[in-house]
Amino acid sequence: MLGKTQKSQVGQYGEDSVCEYLKDHGYKILERNAREKWGEIDIVAKAPDKTLCFIEVKALKNMGNNELHPEDHLTSQKLAKIKRTAQLYVGKHPETVNEEKGWRIDLVAVDILTNLEKNYKIRYYENI
Repeated sequence: MLGKTQKSQVGQYGEDSVCEYLKDHGYKILERNAREKWGEIDIVAKAPDKTLCFIEVKALKNMGNNELHPEDHLTSQKLAKIKRTAQLYVGKHPETVNEEKGWRIDLVAVDILTNLEKNYKIRYYENI
């Protein structure tokens, strides 16, 4: 079991890796760890098509157990909380939403394979 410090380091590494991935794919990062009354959004970004994206990052260090995947840690309760948080964010920042494109919630799963830099695998799920 990971201690809090190591767990938060894995989460931070996962978020940093996803930001790099998003930038490489034409996304513009607007905010990280956006806090609202109901919770927190890991990354708020604009997709290349100008859709506002609320991105939940789930990162897991691969301990040789292929049965566990980062995306398995997104529960229906967590998704509902993210949706409420995104709605609050949009209410406070309507200028971030392109009326034609709207907004969506995406999930990015990060498998951290080793301690080597950039040794991770990303799976991106749009509009969960």
